[in-house]
Amino acid sequence: MDPFTPAILQVGVRVLLGKGERTAMVKEALVRYGAVYMVTYGGAGALLAKAVRRAEVIAYPELGAEAMLRLEITEFPAIVAYDMYGGDLFAEEIPKYAQESA
Repeated sequence: MDPFTPAILQVGVRVLLGKGERTAMVKEALVRYGAVYMVTYGGAGALLAKAVRRAEVIAYPELGAEAMLRLEITEFPAIVAYDMYGGDLFAEEIPKYAQESA
């Protein structure tokens, strides 16, 4: 979906949801359009589905599981991985105290 992300953000989407890292192009587009990318667990679809109150396909229905959805969620377990200021959770260093306890 990375090639489509700038166009998606350009039309007003401000929150993207996934489970892994994205390209530099996506991170730059998030900053340009004031959007965020949130991540959640991979492989826990049944658990995550419990937080979804309503789902509506709004674009790319032909992509099946990769279609764009508008979700109404409650207590959805996700964190911001890339913020609108260029912050990158994946690039942050692990604090020294966390390294010592691992």
